[in-house]
Amino acid sequence: MKSSAIFTRAAAGALAMGLSTAALADTWRYAHEEFEGDVQDVYAMAFKDYIESNSDNTVEVYRFGELGESDDIMEQAQAGILEFVNQSPGFSGAWLPAAQIFFVPYLLPTDEETVLEFFDESEAIHEIFPELYAEHGLELLNMYPEGEMVVTVDEIVTSPEDFNNKKIRVMTNPLLSETYNAFGATATPLPWGEVYGGLQTGVIDGQENPIFWIESGGLYEVSPNLIFTGHGWFTTASMANKDFFDGLPADEQQLIVDASDHAYDVTMEHIQGLADESLDKILAASDEVTVTRLTDEQIEAFKARAPQVEEAYLEMTGENGEVLLEQFKADLQAVQND
Repeated sequence: MKSSAIFTRAAAGALAMGLSTAALADTWRYAHEEFEGDVQDVYAMAFKDYIESNSDNTVEVYRFGELGESDDIMEQAQAGILEFVNQSPGFSGAWLPAAQIFFVPYLLPTDEETVLEFFDESEAIHEIFPELYAEHGLELLNMYPEGEMVVTVDEIVTSPEDFNNKKIRVMTNPLLSETYNAFGATATPLPWGEVYGGLQTGVIDGQENPIFWIESGGLYEVSPNLIFTGHGWFTTASMANKDFFDGLPADEQQLIVDASDHAYDVTMEHIQGLADESLDKILAASDEVTVTRLTDEQIEAFKARAPQVEEAYLEMTGENGEVLLEQFKADLQAVQND
């Protein structure tokens, strides 16, 4: 009887402890802009794996379209419906103008090693951007590159004049519109869900994206001329709702930071060589695709139009943009001089 009572009390205590542990375990929601296996998904799944391997928490990952488009998931994150979100400055530039810096053409080099080193070490990214995102209720976890931007068009383009009368789809980003207008095209903002159909029906004549996304989304099927203009890299950012993050105990905040660092490392390893692999898949899938890599001389014609985009960036962003651009250029010079 005595031993039975002891056993019962022990079992009840264990059950209570289990219930207590379960009560402390949370389910966190993370939404991103891409499909299964794409770069943002690689990041999100690495983040999820780290959290679940090092805590009792669970992370639910939502991919493109499952909770809406990019603007929808950002609204949900800022409202606290989602704990985590991944959104490119291509979309966040509409409400955080300074983030459009990644769309100043020819500011970032296309050399992969230099780009990766820049994102590792940039003071602009690691010190200035977190403060800017915090003003919008977001805890910036990481900014990271996904790949060199490639333009697909209905005809081969090698000069700004070739872009005349071409409607090029851009994200809802005022500076990106400035870029393609400067390049001679007609910038046409469209949500991602309308891009394939728009290319197929001629509503738009072209678009830009990293090559893995052109392959993943099948864009080469309806826009077969791939133009490597060398004008920049696609960048994205992972964030947490700031009220959620600030309300966590210090150990869970550190868990999230560590998970983000782990996801960043996994993703940076993943993207190395990804562009070449994706291009090989495209060429194997279609004999209608053409690949045009602009010569240095051809690139110079586009570069000559970049200063007017930089000027537009400064007009849109004021003092914040000026400080950020100065630091951005200093950071780039530092890694290029290494």
